[in-house]
Amino acid sequence: MPTRELPADPDPEGLIRDAYHMAGIAVPECRIIFLDWSLSIPEGVEPCLALRALIERHGRDAPDHPMTRILAENLATAPAPRRRRARRATSTAA
Repeated sequence: MPTRELPADPDPEGLIRDAYHMAGIAVPECRIIFLDWSLSIPEGVEPCLALRALIERHGRDAPDHPMTRILAENLATAPAPRRRRARRATSTAA
């Protein structure tokens, strides 16, 4: 089950960070990098939480960067974090 906590680094391979440092990068290249990043998200991590962390980390300083656009678009369409449901107590009839 996905956790509501982020790993220490939502971009452990540095893919998103590197995209922000590539001169002249455009939206198509950012989409490819984003796909690679999304396939490397550790099991159990909520993508929307990782996206928010990456936008906070990189997007604030580069609001017009194409990677910021890709991250924001995907955050808008990412499923909301799953919430834990309390288990119902079941009574057994005798």
